[in-house]
Amino acid sequence: MTLRAILLILTTLAFAVAPFITPPFTGYAPGDFPVQIARPAIQPAGYAFAIWSVIYLWLIAHAAYGYWKRAHSMDWDAVRLPLIASLAMGTIWLAIAGAYPLLATLGILFMLATAMVAFLQADEFYDRWMLSAPLAIYAGWLSAASAVSVGVVLAGYGVLSNTESALVMIAVVFGVAGLVQWLRPYMPIYGATVVWALIGVIAANAETNFVVATTAAAAAAAMAAVTFYAWHKRRIAL
Repeated sequence: MTLRAILLILTTLAFAVAPFITPPFTGYAPGDFPVQIARPAIQPAGYAFAIWSVIYLWLIAHAAYGYWKRAHSMDWDAVRLPLIASLAMGTIWLAIAGAYPLLATLGILFMLATAMVAFLQADEFYDRWMLSAPLAIYAGWLSAASAVSVGVVLAGYGVLSNTESALVMIAVVFGVAGLVQWLRPYMPIYGATVVWALIGVIAANAETNFVVATTAAAAAAAMAAVTFYAWHKRRIAL
């Protein structure tokens, strides 16, 4: 257990340092696709990505606390291997994304799957703000980010139009995230993170794509309602 706790610290630090040693990534280059779209409708406004600073710091705190206080805890150890796998992929993801959109999409889907395994295994009550919460915000953002990646690829290869791709992926995000939040009602940070991403989509399309902006607004409102209702119902049950 102690070895996995140490490995998680090292992987988390590598994940946090990676943006400083790889070329800046501001989205897939339009020239990488047969259909060139200057501004994919599914991509949130730039300010939304500031949430990464919170994610990095919380994951570092999670790894450090886990080693310092919970190195031999089975509850903590249950999430370490899938989280290590997700962060290891995340460490090299930026280097891949700049040149290989399809490979990067597969990579971020792997990050999401392993992060979700970790989040869903996190104990409901034990150290919830250090164990479950950082996994919730990480998995929540990846839920949205993976949909953005898939949506950009679908539109870029002409499978769907720019607007159609955005609408489909907004529906997918709400469907998946709503189910996950219902399964983990005690951790509304997951749902709040997805809402944050959807608000970014609203902001990005407010003046250019009314259909996508209003659909994202409806999804954000519905996600907020699911998150609050699930949390409130769970609190009453306790």
